[in-house]
Amino acid sequence: MNRIYLLLFVTITLLTNSLNAQNDPAAKKILDGVSAKIKTFKAITATFSLKSITSKGTNNGVRVGSVSLKGQKYVMKQSKVEIICDGSKIYNYDGNKTVTVSSVDDAGSTLSPQILLSNFYDKDYTYKLISSMGEFHQIELIPNDKRKNVKKINIFVDKVKSFITKAKILDKSNNLIELTISNTNTNATVSDDMFQFNKNKYPKDVEILD
Repeated sequence: MNRIYLLLFVTITLLTNSLNAQNDPAAKKILDGVSAKIKTFKAITATFSLKSITSKGTNNGVRVGSVSLKGQKYVMKQSKVEIICDGSKIYNYDGNKTVTVSSVDDAGSTLSPQILLSNFYDKDYTYKLISSMGEFHQIELIPNDKRKNVKKINIFVDKVKSFITKAKILDKSNNLIELTISNTNTNATVSDDMFQFNKNKYPKDVEILD
């Protein structure tokens, strides 16, 4: 589940697609503004927190992590879990002794930057603006494919920054993940070496599955 929520984070952060006519024009205008702004950045770094609340209201605590993004490449870390995407392959380290390798082309059922940048939302989600009160525009995303475990995602766009800083992800069992993005650096200097998988960084007995 860590990998799912981390990739959801990247998807939410990199909302850079264009929306089709059947979606709410007001939501489209806001997200187009986010898109135009993000495309001007060469690299982005940020920290995030994930608060998990069960359908019965039980708070399962907060997990924190960091992310670095550069074009089609990204690195995400949450405790010992690490995900590296070099633009063609995704390396998912479970924090113990296993690294699972997959192609970005095979990640069709997973929310990821590559899918997002290929007009993923145009066919898989509908959008609508549900509130513009206070400091944020709140936009609701509903998956068209009812087989997905995600029931809906509400994203919050900071009106001043024109940037997505919060999200609430509700699954079909009514469990809720509240995500907060902070310490965003849109002028980050990020080395390309960061996005290259290096087996020597991990335990000697790490198993690589591809």
